[in-house]
Amino acid sequence: MDKKYDHKKYEDRMYKLWENSDAFKPTKSGKPFTIIMPPPNANDPLHIGHAMFATIEDILTRYHRMVGDSTLWLPGTDHAGIETQFVFEKKLKKQGKSRFDYDRATLYKMLWDYVQENSDVAISQLKKVGASADWSKYKFTLDDDIVEIVLETFKKLYEDGLIYRDEKLVNYCTRCGTAFSELEINHTKTTSPLFYIRYLFANKEGHVVVATTRPEPIFADTHLAVNPKDQKNKHLIGQELKNPLTGKVMQVIGDEFVDPEFGTGIVKLTPAHDHNDFEVAKKHDLPMVKAITTSGRITESFPDLAGLKVNMARQKAIEILQDKDLVEKIDNKYENTVGTCYRCSTPIEPLLMPQFFVKVKTLAKNVLSELDRKSVEIIGAGHDKILRHWLKTLKDWNISRQIVWGIKMPVWYNVKGKEGDIVVSFIGKNKKQEAGVLKKFLENGYSVAEINKGLQQISVPIFKGGEAQLEMIVSEKEPKQDGVWFPETDTFDTWFSSSQWPFATLKANSTNDFEKHYPTSVMETGYDILPFWVMRMLMMGLYKTNKVPFKKVYLHGLIRDEKGAKMSKSKGNTINPIDVIDKFGADALRMALVMSTSPGKDSNTGETKIRGMRNFTNKIWNAVRFITMQEETKNKKGDGEFLLRVDKISKDVSTLLNELKIGLAAETIYGEFWRWFCDECIEKTKSKEISTTALKKGLVVFLKLLHPFVPFVTEAVWQENKELFASQKLFDSPTLISAKWPYNND
Repeated sequence: MDKKYDHKKYEDRMYKLWENSDAFKPTKSGKPFTIIMPPPNANDPLHIGHAMFATIEDILTRYHRMVGDSTLWLPGTDHAGIETQFVFEKKLKKQGKSRFDYDRATLYKMLWDYVQENSDVAISQLKKVGASADWSKYKFTLDDDIVEIVLETFKKLYEDGLIYRDEKLVNYCTRCGTAFSELEINHTKTTSPLFYIRYLFANKEGHVVVATTRPEPIFADTHLAVNPKDQKNKHLIGQELKNPLTGKVMQVIGDEFVDPEFGTGIVKLTPAHDHNDFEVAKKHDLPMVKAITTSGRITESFPDLAGLKVNMARQKAIEILQDKDLVEKIDNKYENTVGTCYRCSTPIEPLLMPQFFVKVKTLAKNVLSELDRKSVEIIGAGHDKILRHWLKTLKDWNISRQIVWGIKMPVWYNVKGKEGDIVVSFIGKNKKQEAGVLKKFLENGYSVAEINKGLQQISVPIFKGGEAQLEMIVSEKEPKQDGVWFPETDTFDTWFSSSQWPFATLKANSTNDFEKHYPTSVMETGYDILPFWVMRMLMMGLYKTNKVPFKKVYLHGLIRDEKGAKMSKSKGNTINPIDVIDKFGADALRMALVMSTSPGKDSNTGETKIRGMRNFTNKIWNAVRFITMQEETKNKKGDGEFLLRVDKISKDVSTLLNELKIGLAAETIYGEFWRWFCDECIEKTKSKEISTTALKKGLVVFLKLLHPFVPFVTEAVWQENKELFASQKLFDSPTLISAKWPYNND
């Protein structure tokens, strides 16, 4: 053995050794132990959170493999919907182009090629961390067999009456160009101007004052509202006032949703652009006037502001109102919460749009029942209660996304007779985007086939009532029935497809895999995506298979810097795992990430901690080197006590891993090896209290116990001493990864 451990010399060699020995594949015998990998973005570099999940899952996988379980860690990567398209669009912008220069099929192909060029980034870097996943079963979220399963689920939900299409207020990002669910919105505290606007009475002198942070859609206001229990304002119910921008008469209604303490206790209703107002409008059957387009501009219905972006329109509206002497005052220090896009931080616009929704009440109720039955255990401080809260308060799930990069919804519309109500955008005969009412293009010489070929987006309104309803068919292929058929251009929310990941991956690979490995054993992921992903996997897995998709959920916390601050590029305190591996080795990073951590709680990691764990890998190397150089001695008086302690350590580490106390298991094996085995026992060998024969037996046990945590250095010393230890009948496997665990859990 060399005098020092050089991770660069061994890590790639050891990984190739493992792969070539087929060690990552599940054995035919043994009880199943299964983890489905949370799929990282296929073409994104690894960040510290990826390294964390890879380390935890690899520790569990290596442990159960050595125990003798038929262990499957099924890997995969995610197409990452809007995130990938967002990055690709930035690339197009640098070329002086945009997504609007291409039809859907062309843009999708460009995105596919872009992702494939870099698709091995995540995989190669996961291997650098030591991920011993069964790469022969690797899946991508847009693989044909995965897509087929996702579409089957949608059809089943539709046939069971759990999918519906309706025009509702949705959270729309005008920059990303798509709607999001409530779970994907960041709520940011900010300071905004609060404008106090005068509304004149229609039939008498005087006015009332209404406070609002959004004067720009006032022209779309339909009513004012007060709380009927508010003694100060309830006399206004039924009275008529003038819209400050249009002069149209508006009536005051009463509804208890109004907070008498906000502003003046009188609120304006803009049902097409505020979630509370929308609910009140449905309740009172009020009209809904659209004021803002999907591009974030004011509609043509109010010429004075038409075409202006929201912020510019806000300034212009106030100028108009000030010219009319209708601004009472402006509070520039009002603190409020603004919804922003989780991807690009653009303020969210609530917009009225036809979308597809999943009815979640029954699905959520079924998950709550399984939690009560303890069919699934949530491991992470307090997160069982958080999950239950989400399940009890969850609203119907908007699964429509107005992007190309994803799984296209298998829906067709017969627009015959409705052509004048349908709006389309497509790449026309001149290779330029055409946008407008479908009827106009059909009358001007375009065929349905030509428009469909270049189609980018279609907007099909909700037609209500009897014969007015539109014929809609759920089908992947164009219906053969008579009619003028156009496909839905929306794709599924990425979380809709990934909610099916556990059963979809197993079924896509092999029905035998599904039968043997489902439900899976552990779902390990960050606590921050508990409502986004874990909750939805529980709902969809239970719905599709009648079983929860996993028996345990292990939630790791966020990785913070050494001082406990949240990592961010702007602070310059992020850790690039690949750079760290290059400098200190994968084992050092792994131990630093999991050492003394607790599920559901954030932990601090920095270069100092990682350097300390690099010293630990050197300690292992040096201990093995020293012990193997010692002359053979046997039967010392301390051997029995020594071996009993080794056996107890094996039992303790096994128990901790079985209980998923991974941080404590890492701390235990670290302390016992360094402080007891190296600092005490090796010294006792020097003083002839413990024999070298016993010490070598103990060393082999420690190498096995350490292997799940620091696989590279332990496998390296195993390989370096294979012949020597085999001759002394201490080794039971040509590779440490496939060696037998030193404690029998049975």
